[in-house]
Amino acid sequence: MRPSVYCSRRVPVPVRVELERLFELELHDSERPPPREELLAAAAGRDGLLTMLTDRVDGELLDAAGPQLRVVANFAVGYDNVDVPAATARGVLVSNTPDVLTRATAELAIALLLSLRRRVTEGDRLIRRREPWLMAPTFMLGHGLEGATLGVVGKGRIGAETARLAGCLGMEVVFTGRSGGLPLDELLARADAVSLHCPLTPETRHLIDAAALRAMRPTAVLVNTSRGPVVDEAALAAALREGVIAGAALDVYEAEPEVREELLSLENVVLAPHLGSATHEARAGMGMLCVAGLRAVLLEGRAPANALNPEALR
Repeated sequence: MRPSVYCSRRVPVPVRVELERLFELELHDSERPPPREELLAAAAGRDGLLTMLTDRVDGELLDAAGPQLRVVANFAVGYDNVDVPAATARGVLVSNTPDVLTRATAELAIALLLSLRRRVTEGDRLIRRREPWLMAPTFMLGHGLEGATLGVVGKGRIGAETARLAGCLGMEVVFTGRSGGLPLDELLARADAVSLHCPLTPETRHLIDAAALRAMRPTAVLVNTSRGPVVDEAALAAALREGVIAGAALDVYEAEPEVREELLSLENVVLAPHLGSATHEARAGMGMLCVAGLRAVLLEGRAPANALNPEALR
């Protein structure tokens, strides 16, 4: 009997083919998440789970799966949706998908920054509304990136790659994070653009609140491709409306997929539907890392390199 694996979402075809080759696979073949009760029922009796960032992997789900569960492969580099200590206590190894989405997410951060600073999305909306326009020396002026200062919050893989790309465009880059750099308040006061790349933890929840936004320059912009709750969206909407900062570009949201109503009507906001890793290459790579994690534990009896809690392997 091949190990039984449940996958909670539709995945790229090459990933599905490999899962079906190696395991007895049950797939929730939809881009929408399964309802909680369906997820709990489908997990029962599985040896492995392939979960998404929107699936809450907690003691309830782990217990519903049963004591034979050995591995949860989380289709994301972040794992704030997974109770890793609860998994470890039950002898369940958890893996994530680092590295393969680094470039894609960094590219999107720069794309959002360019769209915001050069008013690309705002101009797109203007044309789609069929408003009259004509190229003129003072029409829809934005700001370039060369010579501007980018403040990167979080000096991990994605933050470092975003900084590298920004440097290629002539930006000066400053950092803050657990590994050092400027104090956050100094970075906020100095940067022309602030790009968030920190994980969601109790310490980073609402890291960017009303006080942090007031510490930024009135001409500065904020880009968030990390996790929605890192930003206090109510405070951000007020700051944008009142001109405390010049603009914001968001790929993630506090109550995702819901977006705060006030943000939808503001012209100085660029909104994307969590596209950070949404390239064919990155998503296929993420899926194959999940397959590798499942294979390592269930077929080879070892912890994969991307294990978050290798001590859980039993």
